[in-house]
Amino acid sequence: MKRFGSLLFLIFAVTSTATSQKKPITVEEIYRGAYTTRSMDALRSMNNGNQYTILTIDSERSEVSIDKYDYRTLAKDEVIVSSADIGGIIFHSYSFSEDESKILLGSDIEAIYRRSRLGFYYVYDIATKANTKISDKKIQSPKLSPDGKQVAYVSENNIYLFDTSTKLTEQITTDGKKNEIINGVTDWVYEEEFAFVRAFQWNSSSTKIAFLKFDETDVPEFSMDVYGTELYPSEEKFKYPKAGQNNSKVSLHLYDVASKNITKVGLENPYYISRIKWMNNANYLSVQTLNRHQNHWQLLEVNVKDNSVRLLIEEKDEAYVDVTDDLTFLADDSFVCTSERDGYNHIYLYNQDGELMSQITNGAWEVTKYYGYDQNNDKIFYQSTENGSINRDVYSIDSSGKHKKRLTTQDGQNSADFSANFSHFINTYSSATTPNQYALHESKYGKKLKVITDNESLENKLKSYKISPKEFSTIDINGNELNMYMIKPLDFDPNKKYPMMLYQYSGPGSQSVINKWFNERDYWHQILVAKGYIVVCVDGRGTGFKGADFKKSTYLNLVKYETEDQIAAAKKLSKLPYIDENRTGIWGWSYGGHMSTNALLKGNDVFEMAIAVAPVTSWCFYDTIYTERFLRTPEENPSGYDENSPFNYPELLKGKYLLVHGSADDNVHLQHTMRMIEALIQANKPFDWAIYPDKNHGIFGGNTRVHLYNKMTDFVLDNL
Repeated sequence: MKRFGSLLFLIFAVTSTATSQKKPITVEEIYRGAYTTRSMDALRSMNNGNQYTILTIDSERSEVSIDKYDYRTLAKDEVIVSSADIGGIIFHSYSFSEDESKILLGSDIEAIYRRSRLGFYYVYDIATKANTKISDKKIQSPKLSPDGKQVAYVSENNIYLFDTSTKLTEQITTDGKKNEIINGVTDWVYEEEFAFVRAFQWNSSSTKIAFLKFDETDVPEFSMDVYGTELYPSEEKFKYPKAGQNNSKVSLHLYDVASKNITKVGLENPYYISRIKWMNNANYLSVQTLNRHQNHWQLLEVNVKDNSVRLLIEEKDEAYVDVTDDLTFLADDSFVCTSERDGYNHIYLYNQDGELMSQITNGAWEVTKYYGYDQNNDKIFYQSTENGSINRDVYSIDSSGKHKKRLTTQDGQNSADFSANFSHFINTYSSATTPNQYALHESKYGKKLKVITDNESLENKLKSYKISPKEFSTIDINGNELNMYMIKPLDFDPNKKYPMMLYQYSGPGSQSVINKWFNERDYWHQILVAKGYIVVCVDGRGTGFKGADFKKSTYLNLVKYETEDQIAAAKKLSKLPYIDENRTGIWGWSYGGHMSTNALLKGNDVFEMAIAVAPVTSWCFYDTIYTERFLRTPEENPSGYDENSPFNYPELLKGKYLLVHGSADDNVHLQHTMRMIEALIQANKPFDWAIYPDKNHGIFGGNTRVHLYNKMTDFVLDNL
């Protein structure tokens, strides 16, 4: 026994020495890109299915190019265009016309909100090598017509057409006005919650444009001070519908290119028009609508020859119906889409009249992405959680639901970019222990043909750093097996007591416990772990990829059950012999900030510390589409709003609390934090806070993230 004990001591001493020699992760290195993974930017398949293009950025030479590669050999075939070819213009985005004769290039792009962008755009003619600027003003959401002859775009809330031959511009709509009428792009709440910006679409024959018009006149206006560097601050005003308030009145219109006429399509009182998409037949447009409660979804068909409308399919739910982009029209305009109608998200096939032909996938798992249908070989390709809810794999299956094949084999995150003819795909793979790898596979059996690029150099570099692995498991909480990971210090000693820091987001359908490579937050967690903390993440009720019932269990009671799960998880984990039950913290951002605040207050006998970054503190202050999807309106569900708003019970605060917000947060407004601050002041409760001037919901820019995460690190070290 003595000899064995001596051996254990020797092993522990050697391990401790090896660990102490490793370098710690630093916040400064995270945000100067020291741990950035290599990627394949803007990957596109060429129409022939034999080649693909990527955007190549040569930072040393300050040059950007679109490079074409061969799928089979992975050799570069040619440089299609580079910034050197077009007078040194640095472009950041590109898209081809359908015949691939022209390329739309975007330069000097700036963000408006989360997804919307302004930029200078050019049409590059591959044959003539001519590069033509579309407008001298920055524009939004340009799109080449399928025949490549025109570009439709939005400027100052109106739609324009640019002729690529004559270089002439025509204005289609004239009533666009800031904070009143928007044509062709979405308003703030549609962009944020329905996740699209371009609200116009060309038909396949380039003869018509379908577009949405948003009348924001009756939507309440929100304003933010922008402090900048001038003597007086400026004021940013925009329409933001908070829960229970008026939304934009949205209508559908058709523009005929030949006659220049605009007609309005008569839809029967759609509250939300969540998607528009042309079918293969140029005379038919599909339209997706939702009622205000978002529990009645309809897919409509518009015959643009006479503007007649018919219902194809509809879906109703006691809670809500999610909007996705998983709708594909096949050659004969039969269509494939996904639905949760059987309790899990699966793929369904319908004929042209909306009659269900078959449910293609089924089982107690979720389809997480639909890639497309190879009609020549009758193969549907998709990504799913069949290998466990924290993993993703790529599969193929016949339209009959038979002959399913798993095309990827490594546990972790697998996603695919298919060639146009579905003969090959480029698999992006990562796991909690492996940074991104890109490999070419054939599609029939999934055989890996060749690694294109990996991050072996980063992997080797990190071997000299203090990196602790995530230990994935499940934990039984409130009758549910919840996904969890735990990160322990490299020199973990089960006989010692460690403080525990919980991280969570917890929003409906989200997932934080997932087997994939690090993001910036994961690296910060490594800093805490290296300083002797155990970091834990638990995905509670309401999170995603475990079925509709689990996801929708928080309906009408956002944050209530999620908070109960975090408190219960912390209590249970604190009973572990190596956890110090008197040193338990929790943190989160946005929805997670709401959660960490609630957990600290309602679990004040469990948590000693919390950090809330950009938190929601009352759902009354948040937008209509998101909030009402899960809570209905404040008038319909007052208790669902009031009983989980932390500024209604500030007297419960006992632990240490850090509250952080950006003053220019257009999403979760600074109002949330200011109301929480006032409530804490009136309750005479001590707390710490930080406001980052002119920073949005992401709180980044310049040295901001370094300052923020260093502040958070110091707060944890001082208070936990």
